[in-house]
Amino acid sequence: MSVSSKTTRSKAEDARSTTRATYRAPARGGSTPRLISQARTGSLNRTRLLQILYDAGPLSRADLARAADVAKTTIGSIVQPMLDEGLLVEGDPVKSSAAGGKPARPIWFSPAGRPIVAVHALPGTIKAALVSPTGQLLKIASRTYSGTRSSTATILDCVADCIESVLPTDDARVLGIGIAVSGIVDTDRGHIVAVNLAPRLSGLDLGPLISERLALPVHIDHHPRVQTLGDRWFGAGRRVSSFASVYCGEAIGAGFVIDGEVHRGPAGAGGEVGHTIVDLDGAICRCGRRGCWETVAADRWLSSQAASLGLPHPRTMTAGRLRNLVEADQPRADQLLDRYARNVAVGLINLQQTLAPGLFILHGGVVEGGDALREKIEGHLLSGVAQQPSGDPKVLFAEEHDDITMLGAAGLVLSQSLELLT
Repeated sequence: MSVSSKTTRSKAEDARSTTRATYRAPARGGSTPRLISQARTGSLNRTRLLQILYDAGPLSRADLARAADVAKTTIGSIVQPMLDEGLLVEGDPVKSSAAGGKPARPIWFSPAGRPIVAVHALPGTIKAALVSPTGQLLKIASRTYSGTRSSTATILDCVADCIESVLPTDDARVLGIGIAVSGIVDTDRGHIVAVNLAPRLSGLDLGPLISERLALPVHIDHHPRVQTLGDRWFGAGRRVSSFASVYCGEAIGAGFVIDGEVHRGPAGAGGEVGHTIVDLDGAICRCGRRGCWETVAADRWLSSQAASLGLPHPRTMTAGRLRNLVEADQPRADQLLDRYARNVAVGLINLQQTLAPGLFILHGGVVEGGDALREKIEGHLLSGVAQQPSGDPKVLFAEEHDDITMLGAAGLVLSQSLELLT
C-alpha cells in the first residue's frame, strides 16, 4: 500500500474514534401507505430541486420556483442549507431584463463541493472513482480479485484499498460512498445476496463492513438500477419522465424510471430481468432455471452460436466483432446479428407490454454492435408489441465504455444523503 493510502487509512481510523458512520439503506416504500415525515419531505424536495438543476443547468431562485411550481420563498428554504453545506454555489449576478428588478444570481453545483466516492463491484474487478458534484471523475482506480477463490477478508481489502486510493489527499470531506453491485442486493442491509459470476461475493455484508472500516456512510444498490440513476441524473434519461435502462452483456439486468422516480422494490428487489423466462423449454441458465432471457441474449449465447455457424474465433465473439464480420461480408454473420437482435428484443417486448417505458437505453457489450444492431433491435421490438397509445417505443444505445454506472453511484449518494443537510 502506498504512503498516501496509509495516511488516508490513518485519517479514517482517527475519524472512527469520534464519528460513527453507519450503513444507510436507500429509501423504500412499504406495503402500507404512510404519511411522509417533515424530514422526508425536505429530502424529497431537495432531491427534486437538484434534478431540475441537472436537467436545466444553472437557474436563479425565481427560475427554480417557476420550474418547480412553488413560491420563491419555498425555494429559498430548500436551497439555503445546500449553499451553507457547499454543495451549491451562487454565480455572479446576471443583468435583469428591460423591465428592471434585482439582478438574478444563478445557482449551480460547486466545483469545490464535497466529493463522492463511486464504486462498481464487478465479477473479478473493483472500480472506484472520486466524483465531483458536477459529475466529473476526478480520480479513477481499479483492483482485481478472484470471484471464485478469494476470501472475504481479501475481497474487503481489495474494495477498501481501491476506495482509499481515490480519497482526497487534502482535508476535503467525502459526502459518502455509493456502490453498484453486479448481482442481487438487499439494499436494506447492504448485503450481497448472490452474484452468479462471482460466488465469493455472495453473502457479503459489503455496505456495513466498508462503512465501519472507512468511517463513511455507504449506499449500495443493484448495478442496473444504479446505471438507471446515472442515466436519469447525468445521461440520456435527463428530462425523460419514464424509461428503462438495460444492461446487456455477460449478463442482463434493467432499471426503470417511472414518472420521474427510479423504481425500487422492497429491500431493493427487482431488476433481474435477465432471469425472466422467454422459453419454457429453453436451455438451463446459470441460475439453475430453464429458458431465461440471458440464455438467448447474453454474451455466452452469442459465442456458442458463432461456434455452431463456423464463424472465426467464436470464443471471443462480441457484438462489436460480429458487426465487423457483417461489414466484411462474412457468410452467416448477418444471420446471427439478426437473431441476436431478435432475442434482445424479445425481452424488451415483455418490458414494454408490462410497464410501457417507451424508451430503452441499452448499455454493455450490445452497444458495440453499432447502429445496424440498434435498428434491428428496434425493428423487432416494434413488430412484437401491441399498438401503443403513447406512440412507438424507441431504442437508444449508450456510448461505448461510458461512466454512467459510476455517475449513478455518485447520484445514489446525492439522492440518499440529502436528509443530512439541515
